[in-house]
Amino acid sequence: MNNKIISRALKLALCGCCAAGLSAPLAAFAAGTSNKPSSETWTGTLPIAPFGPFQRIYMPQNAPSAANRAGFPHEWTSVYANARHNAAFPVSHDAPAWLRQGVGWNYAEARAWPLSDKLPFGDKVYGEREALPVQTQFMGNALGVTAVDGVIYAESDDMFAYALNARTGQLIWRASPLQNNLMGDPVVAGNSVYLSAGSVSFNFAHVIKYAKTGKTSRGEDESFNGVVSLNKNTGKFQWLFLTQGEAMPTPAYAYGALFVSTGAGNVFAIDASNGRKIWETHVGGIANMSDPVVYKGRVYLSMSVVPYVYCLDAKTGKVLWKQTIKGAVNTGMGDVAPVVDNGIVVQDTVADKRVHDGHKTVDTIIEAMSAKTGKILWKANMGRGPLPPAFKGGMPMIHDGVVYVGTPVNSVYQARNLKTGKLLWTWHVPDAGPAGAGRGPATYYKGTLYVSTGPYVYALNPKTSALIGKHYVGGRFGIVNPTIVGGTIYLGNSWDWINAIPVSEVNPNYRG
Repeated sequence: MNNKIISRALKLALCGCCAAGLSAPLAAFAAGTSNKPSSETWTGTLPIAPFGPFQRIYMPQNAPSAANRAGFPHEWTSVYANARHNAAFPVSHDAPAWLRQGVGWNYAEARAWPLSDKLPFGDKVYGEREALPVQTQFMGNALGVTAVDGVIYAESDDMFAYALNARTGQLIWRASPLQNNLMGDPVVAGNSVYLSAGSVSFNFAHVIKYAKTGKTSRGEDESFNGVVSLNKNTGKFQWLFLTQGEAMPTPAYAYGALFVSTGAGNVFAIDASNGRKIWETHVGGIANMSDPVVYKGRVYLSMSVVPYVYCLDAKTGKVLWKQTIKGAVNTGMGDVAPVVDNGIVVQDTVADKRVHDGHKTVDTIIEAMSAKTGKILWKANMGRGPLPPAFKGGMPMIHDGVVYVGTPVNSVYQARNLKTGKLLWTWHVPDAGPAGAGRGPATYYKGTLYVSTGPYVYALNPKTSALIGKHYVGGRFGIVNPTIVGGTIYLGNSWDWINAIPVSEVNPNYRG
């Protein structure tokens, strides 16, 4: 076999987060076809030993009181809370003092690495640049946290999901329903919390398959993949929707259904009450961290390897349009979830890979598209820099007609007019580190922009990007947004911690 082809396949396997139809399996043009069923709904017993280390822990005495549930959102339907990726929730002036003024605590998850340790585990073997994303992918929290009814929910790559009291940081329940990494942002609706399970890994047989055919499926035969439903109050297992390829992306909830994309190139709608499949569409490509969003009866998502943004009808799964970004690099497009607001879809990706002085470099390209037709409305280039080792793009956020987006390529955040793409400002992340910074979406809250990247949380002037304040947390933040409720910022950490920080410790001008 050609060594260059094998090398290309191995790079695909090792990189980190790095024609459609309805219901029936279709002939693939990119990934994930076989004669095997693509999914199964499971309601039986899970392979978890009673009294073993993976059994569910439930501590009802730590649940919040009714008074401490007030002021929080009552559901969480999408990654980063909504289709705009802005997880900000102000509270009323008569809310409890703790909620207005904020609380501070750190909760150590199952594989917590000391926040005071500036270097990741395994840096001597992998080198710091590679060890940083490996820790995010297999040990800590890849995304941020969910805040619902006084409870903070988190998924961790340590294979556990957690529910904590938002005020005290005390554990309410912990569960590990499936032997796989949990890389998403818990979705909460009704009495259920939904988790997505899937690893960045490729089975070696699929690496060889990719070398020979250019087709593969991420996560298939690697471990058990899918979407898990737990009782939100107790963590008790309800059902599992098993999928062929990984289900790393966070599902989107709407119309009583969950919309899921996978590493086998499939998109599903499943009944949120029982996990049964409503429809299935094979689009091809590979889902990485590009989480579906729902907007006005349509589902938007992006895939990598065959890089496209797709718009599907939420009722039928029919592909209404697809659009690409020219020159998108391997997993780059699938590392970023699209955002939608005011009839406009925004997607970014690393693109146009070139070698300069022996180093791989890329641009970060942003495209805005019509949510109705997919027509490109504007395109922008955020600049060239080194190809990041993993999680190659930056999750965008939209607020009040402005797109805020970062990139680890040259470790900047930019603000652009949503309708025209006009550049409003560029902010360079200080002390970005060897793997780059700027992956997570910013959060707009009460006239201030908050960014969590590297070991810091920053407060910026959203009109000028002037630094207002910063707070050192420690560890590292992956594709993490600040989730803000009242006076507290809640975060997930790659060092396998859940953090709560008073807003006033980041922004000295904040008044609760």
